[in-house]
Amino acid sequence: MIELRHLTKVFGRKESAALAMAEQGVGKAEILAATGCTLALRDVSLDMAAGEVCVLMGLSGSGKSTLVRHINRLIEPSAGDIRVDGVDVRALEAKDLREYRRRQVSMVFQGFGLLPHLDVLENVAFGLMARGEDRQTALNKAMEWIAAVGLEGYEKARPDVLSGGMKQRVGLARALAVETGILLMDEAFSALDPLTRADMQDLLQGLQQRLKRTIVFVTHDLDEAVRLGNRIVIMKDGEIIQTGTPEDILSHPANDYVARFVQIRHRD
Repeated sequence: MIELRHLTKVFGRKESAALAMAEQGVGKAEILAATGCTLALRDVSLDMAAGEVCVLMGLSGSGKSTLVRHINRLIEPSAGDIRVDGVDVRALEAKDLREYRRRQVSMVFQGFGLLPHLDVLENVAFGLMARGEDRQTALNKAMEWIAAVGLEGYEKARPDVLSGGMKQRVGLARALAVETGILLMDEAFSALDPLTRADMQDLLQGLQQRLKRTIVFVTHDLDEAVRLGNRIVIMKDGEIIQTGTPEDILSHPANDYVARFVQIRHRD
């Protein structure tokens, strides 16, 4: 269970002043004009159940990528609480935070994030070795996940000879290999061509049926959200506009902003 309570994030030098204005309900544009600070999240509260795929979506600047990075504290909140399985993530000291990132939460980035000097096998095993597993055990586990994502035969290849889809499979295998309960995926498939993207969606769906991880998936694509998500969270200007099942979002959009996403999808 992931519990986010009243998360607010301000970027800028006058954080305290901007935060006070946000708490008074001042608009994002007015805060920027008065303080030079960007209000990235405002009073966001959200629960994510164990084993579900929760999709965060919205236009660029809606706050979805900022929100997902709060879960592993790559971004520190200006205000609010983050709890995972009852643990106060904000209270974790540096050592405990490292262990939390190594053992409880992993992340797949849009830009793949592969280490160019390592081959596929070493890239997939990297997280395991970083948290102290011996090299051979880590490599053996990595081979299992390389097979699971369909990359057998490429374990000795370097990233620069792989296609975009293959690189993303390596990134997914690396995140899955550490066997964390939570998987964060920030625009993981958005850089891929449509056919490769569909293949990766199929792969993720198949793996999730077996693994039942808690997945927080960020996208701006409603088709992808509907296909992958048990629940969709639509954001705008750092706030949650609507939360619901894909059927809820498609059938009962909360406002014109959500309705536009639905209309574009039906038109396409």
